[in-house]
Formats: sequence, C-alpha cells, structure tokens
Amino acid sequence: MTLKQLEAFYWAATCLNFTVAAERVHVSVSSLSKRIAELEASLGVQLFDRSGRAAELTTQGEQLLPRIRELLHGAAQLQQAAGRTVGLQGRCRLGFGELSGLTWLPRLVHKVAELHPALQLEPHADIGQVLEQRIEGGELDCVVIAGPSSRSSLAFENVAQVRFVWAASDAFIARAGTDHPQRLVREQLLIALPVGSGATRTLDDWLSRHGLAVQRRLSCNSWGAVVGMVAEGLGFTYMPQGWAEALQARGTVRILSRGGALAPLQYTVQWRRDDARPLITEMRALIKSVIDFPAPRCLS
Repeated sequence: MTLKQLEAFYWAATCLNFTVAAERVHVSVSSLSKRIAELEASLGVQLFDRSGRAAELTTQGEQLLPRIRELLHGAAQLQQAAGRTVGLQGRCRLGFGELSGLTWLPRLVHKVAELHPALQLEPHADIGQVLEQRIEGGELDCVVIAGPSSRSSLAFENVAQVRFVWAASDAFIARAGTDHPQRLVREQLLIALPVGSGATRTLDDWLSRHGLAVQRRLSCNSWGAVVGMVAEGLGFTYMPQGWAEALQARGTVRILSRGGALAPLQYTVQWRRDDARPLITEMRALIKSVIDFPAPRCLS
C-alpha cells in the first residue's frame, strides 16, 4: 500500500469522474485505475463496482473512505511540519471571476512564478455559481468569488471587499429624465452581469432593501462589455467604485449618488473542506497578499 494509491482512490471517490481525478493527481486515467486496482489487491477488497457505465463506490469503499481521508490529512500535516525548503510543484487550477482577472490576477501570477517556479498555475474564469460547482466536483483547486460558500462541502475565508456604485452616461441620463437609481430600475434598461454571478448579490440586497424589482434587464457575462454599453448610453449599471471614478474622470460616465448606497461585496477564497494539501494553505496566503480591485490600467 502506498500514499499514491491512497490518493488515487480518494480523488476517484470524491471527484466528478476518473478523468478529473487523474488530472488532480497528475497521471493518466489508466495509471489512476492501475493504482486503485493495486490498492484493492493490497487490501483484499473491491473498492469500486465497475459493472455499470460509471464506476461506483462499493460498500467497502464507502466504509474505508473516511479512514483514508484521515491518512491523507495526516500525510499533509507531516509535509507542513517538515517545513519544506523547496517550492510547490505540480499544477494549481485557480477559478476566479472576470473582475479578478482584470485587477489582481497578474500580480498573483508574477508572485507564484517568483516563489514557486515549478508550480504550473492554470487560471479559469467564470461566474461564481459555475466555479462553485467545478471546485466541488474536483475540477478546480481553489476559487476566488463574491460571497460565502453556498455549499457545505466547501470552506471559505474572507479576503477582500469591493464597493459598487450606480453609473450611467450623461446622454442616457438626459434621455431618461432622471439620475435617481430607484426610478431608473423601474423605468429604464439595467445592464448587468447574469444571475449566478457573485456581483449580483449586492444588487439583490439593494433591491430587497428598497422593495424594488428590475423591470428591464440586459444580462452580459463580461464586465468590459457592460461598461462599454453603458458608456454608449444604452442603459445604466452598477460597477466597482474604482472603475466608476476612473471613467467619471474621463467624462465617460457619471456616478449616481442618490438612491441609497449599495452594500459592499465581500470576496472569499474557497476550497474543498477535505483538501488539506500544503498547496491550498500557500495559495490562500498568496491570494490575500495581492488581492485588490482597483480600476484596470486601461481605465486609469
């Protein structure tokens, strides 16, 4: 019995499928299956039922899973206690929203390359709802998204806060006949990220506090596109305060100060509760050291 065999079984049992599990332990699917078969032979039990289209845990496999999780946690703690002097190696699949990709992500990439040159960082951008699904299924190692985790299998840590403000172009305000967000929500087109994006939490909170509902909405999964359409006067939006201030200085949009402030949005780093690898601890620390949400260079 080896640690690699235990890891192969554990990730195969807890990931979306064997392909995802194989990527997690950096081997081919055939090598993963071989390690599991070797573990089964060593233990003298069948851990997976392979008679169907997809392998499923046997009763023995389900019973052993918590014990093997404990062994892997112990091995991870031993690695941390040993105080490795070498950097992290392998792959780290990091999930994030577009707002992160346009702001602090380049600094993180630079810092990882400096401190852990043998670690291959693989960034994946998507909306928060999708990223939570992917990390729970084992496709990602950790994610940075808005709000706390909505899944009991995921742990999270607060790492940053973003303030949002209402904004629109002068041409749009003149056409609408008002710069009051509460009237605009009832009468005009709101251009915003789709439902499922973490940033919609601050909008939902504001609508609930004022007893309002959006009457007309254009959903777009790109902050850049949202800002571009608002600058053209097609509608109004809410955006990070730093972005709005930079655009207002250019005369592109105007910050709408009336109508009640939007609540700050807390961003968190999230990971699977059962993932005790040193990689997760180090990535959380690195993310906290660089995360910030200023206006992108193209706007400043």
